[in-house]
Amino acid sequence: MTASSTRLPGHDLAGYLHGYPQEIAFGDEEPAAVFDRYHTPDFILTNDGLPLDRGRLLAHVHSGRRRAVEIRTVVREVVNDGEQVAARYVLTAVMRRGQPISTEIFMFGRLAADGRLRSVTQLTRNVSDSPSHGPDAR
Repeated sequence: MTASSTRLPGHDLAGYLHGYPQEIAFGDEEPAAVFDRYHTPDFILTNDGLPLDRGRLLAHVHSGRRRAVEIRTVVREVVNDGEQVAARYVLTAVMRRGQPISTEIFMFGRLAADGRLRSVTQLTRNVSDSPSHGPDAR
């Protein structure tokens, strides 16, 4: 994906939720360049109460690049209200060894003026064993 075709979270949150995981996990660019395109330098992700800065998130990406073979995103809802965004979606990661891991994510974010994310708070729950709540459930 080129910089001119980037879907910034503030302009197309659903596009970001679909495209960013693919680009960061399987793209040809260095993860740091991809990360910086969508997030401000001081970005913090608070996931289930655990704050993760850029360095910790990039370490997680490097591990995921070695282990994941596929990532699917099913976006259920998105809301964009000025500098605030929210979404509910299911992210499924298929790993080299093991069953797919499906996680329902409730995301609440703040945007920078340029449309990149400044911060995100997420609440997650594993839905891998729940067919009525899995990625293809309606």
